[in-house]
Amino acid sequence: MKATAIAHPIQGLVKYHGMRDDIERLPYHDSISVCTAPSHTRTTVEFSMEYDEDTYVVDGEELDGRAAERVDAVVEKARKLSDAAHTVYPVRLESENSFPTNVGLGSSSSGFAAAAMALAEAAELDADRGTISTIARVGSASAARAVTGAFSQLHTGLNDDDCRSERLSSDLHEDLKIVVGLVPYHKETEDAHDEAADSHMFQARNAHIHGQIAEMRDALRNDDFERAFELAEHDSLSLAATTMTGPEGWVYWQPATLAIFNAVRKLREEEDIPVYFSTDTGASVYVNTTEEHVDRVEEEVSDCGVSTTVWDVGGPARLLDEDQHLF
Repeated sequence: MKATAIAHPIQGLVKYHGMRDDIERLPYHDSISVCTAPSHTRTTVEFSMEYDEDTYVVDGEELDGRAAERVDAVVEKARKLSDAAHTVYPVRLESENSFPTNVGLGSSSSGFAAAAMALAEAAELDADRGTISTIARVGSASAARAVTGAFSQLHTGLNDDDCRSERLSSDLHEDLKIVVGLVPYHKETEDAHDEAADSHMFQARNAHIHGQIAEMRDALRNDDFERAFELAEHDSLSLAATTMTGPEGWVYWQPATLAIFNAVRKLREEEDIPVYFSTDTGASVYVNTTEEHVDRVEEEVSDCGVSTTVWDVGGPARLLDEDQHLF
């Protein structure tokens, strides 16, 4: 059976860092994000006796090594949950991204979310989005939140009953505009997660993160734009501090990254524009503002010498019609 799904990548608002279980990808604490659109990953999967072995292709290149292992984990979890006889056959999975990957824009979140959604359909699973989020999670914990879409929270836990994503109610999507300052610097998020707990800042981050989750939920519920994205800005700094003080001293920010930070703060202080920066594990910058000010903000970010694009809030992962199959 063949199925195709689409999912949007996430911008972390209160980000997770480090994993207590590398196999099931169970994070140490909750996390909250917002999906970004129209950026997306489209994925087609098919189980068929005509294939010789499981094959994974992303943006025209066949995966191997660690990248293939991560897809394997998602495929095998879908197989384990399925009673359909055809899932014993090899699977072909092809993915295409509409945006740059490995530059800090959440491509693993949309990639594994689209894969999980398509696999659930192809494997004939009678599963809700919470369950599908647990399939996506074993590829990338952030992908669990891309399954439920918009503003979502991944709850921590020791099993699939607890560690799953929940959609959060908020009307901030009506006014939120996200100016992306693209800083093309390749990175591997897994490296940072692997050594997060070895940072002397890790316990300090964990000590305050639960309160920050509660504050973010409250800000989203009350549609408090400035409070929500001020929290996201501060969390970006906290994440970077933990990453940079790990054993390898990972520094993902580039000069253009810092230039955007300064431009954002200048707009806020000198022009009283509601605008806040945010980064995940990478050099590219999300600049969160409102529809009223988006043109002025994009102009200022562009003046930092980077390519820009404007994104909106994206919805949950969803299935596409047969005429959207990639093969």
